Amino acid sequence: MSLHIGSTGFFTVVGHSRRVHRIRSVASEGSATVKRVEEKVNLGGSDLKVATLGIGAWSWGDTTYWNNFDWNDRKEKAARDAFNVSVDGGVTFFDTAEVYGSGLALGAVNSEVLLGRFIKERKEKDPGVEIAVATKFAALPWRFGRQSVLSALKDSLCRLGLDSVDLYQLHWPGVWGNEGYIDGLGDAVEKGLVKAVGVSNYNEKRLREAFEKLKKRGIPLASNQVNYSLIYRAPEEKGVKAACDELGITLIAYSPIAQGVLTGKYTPNKPPSGPRGRIYTREFLTRLQPLLNRIAEVGKKYEKTSTQVSLNWLIAQGNVVPIPGAKTAEQAEEFKGALGWRLSDDEVAELRSLASEIGPVLGFPVENL
Repeated sequence: MSLHIGSTGFFTVVGHSRRVHRIRSVASEGSATVKRVEEKVNLGGSDLKVATLGIGAWSWGDTTYWNNFDWNDRKEKAARDAFNVSVDGGVTFFDTAEVYGSGLALGAVNSEVLLGRFIKERKEKDPGVEIAVATKFAALPWRFGRQSVLSALKDSLCRLGLDSVDLYQLHWPGVWGNEGYIDGLGDAVEKGLVKAVGVSNYNEKRLREAFEKLKKRGIPLASNQVNYSLIYRAPEEKGVKAACDELGITLIAYSPIAQGVLTGKYTPNKPPSGPRGRIYTREFLTRLQPLLNRIAEVGKKYEKTSTQVSLNWLIAQGNVVPIPGAKTAEQAEEFKGALGWRLSDDEVAELRSLASEIGPVLGFPVENL
């Protein structure tokens, strides 16, 4: 995810070892594809257990970065189908945010509203279904102190139609400081409004500060959600991944397939449309081809798609929960195939080496705050 501040002043959304709880997974006959994933991990040192792979809802309702600047009933149905296919397969961890699709971000329908709607409909048919919801607080410049976090959280709960959420995160570092925001996260836990708390787009220094501040209240910092993929490895290069592993904080990886670029469907002659085309240019896609070709070759060995290989590469790093964005049922079905198998260490190293030759891709500027 990335954020731009336009000329109007609006914020526009555009851009330790973990405990594993395996229940079972069922594979289709004659295929390595996992049909139902029932494997969960603890988020950091919290008691919250989530699926080893989640679904990001950034695109739901958005008309500024995704959906070719248009949202309609057909796209809402597609998102609903993606939600249900994910849940059917045991992928029950969904990440949203108050700014996704919101009027603040010049969107059409708030992603939280859509997710809440999908959950309500599902629970009417299947009351026993368990769905883990993560959402995020927007650290806007005019928001100050711990009470702003609680107020925003209550508004999010209203849009979601829930009494509490499983994970509440600070979406990005505050411009004027973060201590009050961290206090607000702690207050939310103590008031029973959330099960676990995390941050997002925090560099190593800020991550350690947040961890220590919450630790004094006996509250674990469960996660840090950052841009992380095979072709965007800043969390490794800037010490964030190592700090997460050291402190027992789960790294949640957004844009884990580089906003679709690692699927292999884009080429120098067919770049992505909209704002993504300014990031993943024809020149960049030309440099990317050798890596994409090798990913496809590795996929054939395992009878997996390039998307599934790219997601599995992240999972193989350990202590990482990828949250690819699913806009359709087909995408949600494909994501499940990233689970239940593992790339070899040599393959992981080879893909990293090939990716290192490509050069950097644009990230989210607030990571450097």
